[in-house]
Amino acid sequence: MSVETPACPACASEYTYELNGLQVCSMCAHEWTPGAEGGDAEDERVIRDAVGNVLADGDTVTVVKGIKVKGAAGSIKAGTKVRNIRLVDGVGDHDIDCKVDGFGPLQLKSSIVKKA
Repeated sequence: MSVETPACPACASEYTYELNGLQVCSMCAHEWTPGAEGGDAEDERVIRDAVGNVLADGDTVTVVKGIKVKGAAGSIKAGTKVRNIRLVDGVGDHDIDCKVDGFGPLQLKSSIVKKA
């Protein structure tokens, strides 16, 4: 009895096996979900702002509510523009990496900004 396993999409090796619902290549250690066409789940991740607009790297956003920053004397006021954002997998649900004038580099939540 032989079970046909799919070839590895990364290196085209035929030496693959199933492990905990994933297919694993024994040659290059690539893991993928069987039957998933396209790319990894991270390629399909969409980050939206407070009003539902899709955000992308390099966008300019506006802060929609005041933010108290730990360790800083002041706070970031509503209406502050933040230019050239980067989308990241940050700590917790912070998914925007940016530099705010007067505060320096910060990570923000996409739920408190809107696309400018």
